[in-house]
Amino acid sequence: MRRSVAQLASLDLNLLLVLRELLRERNVTRAAERVGVTQPAASAALRRLRRHFGDELLVRSKSGYVLSPLAVQLERQVEEVCAAAEQLFATGAEFNPATSLREFTLLAADYTIAILGERLSKMIAVSAPRASLHIRLVRESLAVDMPHIVRFVDGIVAPPVIPRAHPHLRSADLFTDRWVCVVATGSPAAGTGKLDLADLARLSWVVPYHREQSGYPAVPPVPPVSRQLAQLGIRPRVAVRVESYQAVPHFIAGTDRIALMQERLVRQFADRLDLRVLECPGEPEPIVESLWWHEDCERDPAHAWFREAIIKLARDL
Repeated sequence: MRRSVAQLASLDLNLLLVLRELLRERNVTRAAERVGVTQPAASAALRRLRRHFGDELLVRSKSGYVLSPLAVQLERQVEEVCAAAEQLFATGAEFNPATSLREFTLLAADYTIAILGERLSKMIAVSAPRASLHIRLVRESLAVDMPHIVRFVDGIVAPPVIPRAHPHLRSADLFTDRWVCVVATGSPAAGTGKLDLADLARLSWVVPYHREQSGYPAVPPVPPVSRQLAQLGIRPRVAVRVESYQAVPHFIAGTDRIALMQERLVRQFADRLDLRVLECPGEPEPIVESLWWHEDCERDPAHAWFREAIIKLARDL
């Protein structure tokens, strides 16, 4: 224990911030600008970091710098450590949103950003004009990693998980939605105005975050759309896989493909992309999006303000 404390005391913790920006920017000059130091100072910090880790970290390529394999491993860790440090030193007995320089970190899918992003941005700009937002996109289900990740952020917007399995998590429901089928207006499926399960099995699909699994559909996949299709007994003939909810309607437009989408999201695209929204056959489960946070955050007045602001925004939907 004494040795680990001595090692920590001997470290220049300013290097953490430099490391984070170097890994984010993959460019020494831009990293220096973000940290607020000169380019030679950032270069010197990179040399120190290379000596410490025994690794190049940033490797030259034809198009600039790329991350070394070790740097890829460090990228997530340094984000979490810096977020935790910022949260620690921003914590105080009082919080004034009008003057705070706090950075709030929220994890959410691009679906959630489409529903709440504009409202959240305007709220921060008006109520906490000197504060900043760090929005990290959730790319797949967080059911496994959530208890770990939530300790280093102000909140995660995700569907409900089983609270008993994670006793230190707290949550509040934000909004509900429902699954609908989406096709191009000119497609044969749109002409009928009604779909059945046989149609879903026959058509080609656009599916976000889809992962084929052995035993499918006996072992339901985790990504929400794939899980819903499995519950309907559909093994989709996937024509397009995308790592984004907002990308889905663009790969439906002008084709005979079909997708299962959140109604609140697809209504933002339907008219512009000439899409038809149809009822989903069967009984897809309702969509519930919740805000999750770690119980330790409840002692932080800044987090409490941010949390309540998001809950109010969702309530006003």
